[in-house]
Amino acid sequence: MMSHRQRLGWAAIAALAAYAGHAAAGDAGTDYAEVLDVRPVYGNVQRITPVERCHVERRPVAERRASATGPILGAIIGGALGNAIGHKRRNKQVGAVLGAALGGSVGYDVSRRRHGGWARQQHEREVCEIVEEAVRHERLLGYDVSYRYAGRTYSTRLNEHPGHRIPVRVRVTPVG
Repeated sequence: MMSHRQRLGWAAIAALAAYAGHAAAGDAGTDYAEVLDVRPVYGNVQRITPVERCHVERRPVAERRASATGPILGAIIGGALGNAIGHKRRNKQVGAVLGAALGGSVGYDVSRRRHGGWARQQHEREVCEIVEEAVRHERLLGYDVSYRYAGRTYSTRLNEHPGHRIPVRVRVTPVG
């Protein structure tokens, strides 16, 4: 006849064998553990974004003033004077040509002195370039979770909040 203790021992072995029958040796089953603590974990994340930056660039540009009035009037006056000074027909022609050349040069110099010769202007153009800009922001990385199963305390990091209980994998292996 079996004692009460022996019957309890055999009942425990039978219960364990029934549970082990669901998960053969080396196989894993699922159970739930009690969640003790959950702490959110934050971290800085950097994102690189291409950004277009533009600015206006100004450059001085010197341009020639294009007025031809001074040289033309000087050539006409110089040609007329050269023609009037010459005595013979051949001398009048040479004097007119030389007078026109000299008068054109004098007219050019007078025109340049009066108008400054060169016009100073600002040339503007927009210059754009693509630069990479780093943007940092704080982001939730996960949750540090501590839990208890079968009298022992464990910890892990999860992507989502687990609630009050967490599924755990249980592996049954025979002793001996």
